Amino acid sequence: MRSHLLNDTTAERYRSSVTEGVERVAARLATTPRPSTGVTAGELARRVEAVDLDAPLHDTIAALDELDELYLRDAIPFHHPRHLAHLNCPVVIPAVLAEAVVSAVSSSLGTRDQSAGGTLIERRLIDWTCERLGLGPAADGVFTGGGAQSHLHALLLAREETKEQDPARLRVFVSEAGHMGVQQAARLLGLGEDAVVVIPTDRNKRMQTVALARELERCRRDDRSPMAVVATAGTADFGSIDPLPEIAELCARYRTWLHVDAAYGCGLLASRRNRHLLDGIERADSVTVDYDKSFFQPVSSSAVLVRDRVRGRLPDQAGKSPGTTRRFDALKLWMTLRVMGADAIGDLFDEVCDTATKGWRMLAADPRFDVVAEPQLSTLVFRYIPTAICAPFAIDRANLYARKALFASGDAVVAGTKVGDRQYLRFTLLNPETTTADITAVLDLIAGHAERYLGGETLDRAC
Repeated sequence: MRSHLLNDTTAERYRSSVTEGVERVAARLATTPRPSTGVTAGELARRVEAVDLDAPLHDTIAALDELDELYLRDAIPFHHPRHLAHLNCPVVIPAVLAEAVVSAVSSSLGTRDQSAGGTLIERRLIDWTCERLGLGPAADGVFTGGGAQSHLHALLLAREETKEQDPARLRVFVSEAGHMGVQQAARLLGLGEDAVVVIPTDRNKRMQTVALARELERCRRDDRSPMAVVATAGTADFGSIDPLPEIAELCARYRTWLHVDAAYGCGLLASRRNRHLLDGIERADSVTVDYDKSFFQPVSSSAVLVRDRVRGRLPDQAGKSPGTTRRFDALKLWMTLRVMGADAIGDLFDEVCDTATKGWRMLAADPRFDVVAEPQLSTLVFRYIPTAICAPFAIDRANLYARKALFASGDAVVAGTKVGDRQYLRFTLLNPETTTADITAVLDLIAGHAERYLGGETLDRAC
């Protein structure tokens, strides 16, 4: 029906419909008592599958009521201070405002005649980010749909740079704590089964440069072509930052493309106290940044940057992305910088990093827990260790149980990971509202659930 088309005749309907939706979301934000409702996937699936999509409701209020039951009521509230799992940050209001503008105007940044000022705003933000990275006057880039897409784009450029005709000879080097998107990108690029060489990490989960040098030398000795080294500035599981200056030296020595995955650590670009942790990133050939991880932006908001626009073969804006229809996601970051400023964003990120440091000290002093490494960013990896002697697999199961029990109770949401073969828990602290009191309370809950499991408790409703 034409009455639903957004145009000059339906402006008032647009205003009232969007206002009603915003009111619903605002009400949820104001009355969210817990970071999870504990709902199971099965419960949600039954609700969604019961909807007859061929029988429209013909009423916005009714559709919003239904949406509340299917989605809003159980949506994970990343703004809650006890949501401590995954790289999901609370978002800032200027970016949410921009999201509403982007959706309604629906500019496409494929070509300039579809976007007008949108293209210029994106290009200015790319220039701004390149300046913060220190990539130099020839740098360029483009917004993408996410970090994995940015990695794929960068490695495609690296492959083209090698001029290698036999893809089976190409090798990509990444640490064992690096992003799984590197392996995925290698497969999509048609590289061989052995294309990705995994480099071990040190006790702080940073790439071992001695091992990298050994593998680069072996690659040359075996008549293989070192296509790229992927260094990480903020690993997803540990928040560790690889030794970027040393890795850059090795890449220069072996004439290898250096890509830095700064999807998580890019928040340091706005930091007034911790920017030095990214020293060496200015020597990268390409960099991934995810503003939706540490710039407090709604998903998706990512970009890939290159040091040399000629070497990187990025021509005009339309030819920089695999997709010709591109959303104006850059407006979210633009509005954030214009309303809040970069220093305010950096200060928020510094806050969560400070909280992580305090949390690490608490864990290191608590005999109930084994903590893996002092955080460089805002991630804590640890696990509960019972006082009674237990088999390693029992400790693993107790920690896994504690994570599931927390989610089912709705009291907190934490992540899990593996360190070697052992099961650990992970706090990813991206909310400045999270306090050490929240950390203390969640640690006590974890210990309690783990002890009850070891005492014989079972959980029927697990995430």
